[in-house]
Amino acid sequence: MTPLFHPQSLCICKGKAAYNDLLPYLHIVRSRFWHRGFTYCKFVKVAKNVKLPMNATGCECKGICNDPTTCACALRNGSDFPYVSRDGGRLVEAKDVVFECGPECGCGPGCVNRTSQRGLRYRLEVFRTAKKGWAVRSWDFIPSGAPVCEYTGILARAEDMDSVLENNYIFEIDCLQTIKGLGGRERRSQDGDIPANLLDKYHDQCSESAPEFCIDAGSTGNIARFINHCCEPNLFVQCVLSTHNDLRLARVMLFAADNIPPLQELTYDYGYVLDSVLDSDGKIKQMPCYCGASVCRKRLF
Repeated sequence: MTPLFHPQSLCICKGKAAYNDLLPYLHIVRSRFWHRGFTYCKFVKVAKNVKLPMNATGCECKGICNDPTTCACALRNGSDFPYVSRDGGRLVEAKDVVFECGPECGCGPGCVNRTSQRGLRYRLEVFRTAKKGWAVRSWDFIPSGAPVCEYTGILARAEDMDSVLENNYIFEIDCLQTIKGLGGRERRSQDGDIPANLLDKYHDQCSESAPEFCIDAGSTGNIARFINHCCEPNLFVQCVLSTHNDLRLARVMLFAADNIPPLQELTYDYGYVLDSVLDSDGKIKQMPCYCGASVCRKRLF
């Protein structure tokens, strides 16, 4: 299938090969967009006042991990692997957090438990919509459970974002809930997904107050920044840990919730709580929702 390009298309992005970095291989750019100061980044950038934890101890598997009874990473996932190898790796079900193999593991890049680390595998297009601004769609069929992209930007302390106004691209990373947006996101699963030892450890570190860290994609980010909200989305947000076990600093991945046909807009539920967003004067802000779903809540926040 060869979709028709139009002047409102921004770019097409895809990984060159299974393990290579993201490469935008075709650009149709309107200069007035880039003059706004947005910088594309393939990976999360870390703010100067954020210190990443040391690498976690890895598994001792060789080649690829295939025995969940002996693989240390599988044990962190509840004594099973979160992915199946079909279609290059697909997530079986949404979890509070997915523990992937990392740099200290004995397995290689072909291990299925490194699925989200392989970069973009689908051709994604940023295009202009009539009411929702920029949006994203795929030229390729995306199977359910497949990783679509990571949400990148500046990994920062949430307290540093308190004075930032009119930035709708801040993801707060919650250590015990899956992902929280500006107004808070609802849980998808129970605490049982997180190993008891890690749950106890981070219960001590994380209070019931606002999350400590966030990803700011206001001026720096990747294609995930342009994915719109929908009250009945075809993507879902998944926390992934691959280099360390600090739940407060999990990677933010978007996975396919359904089989997604080519050229269908990609969306996920932003999860705002109604009347939770305030302006600089402390007044409640409202934004209409134009997702068009049959179950549309009519308001984004």
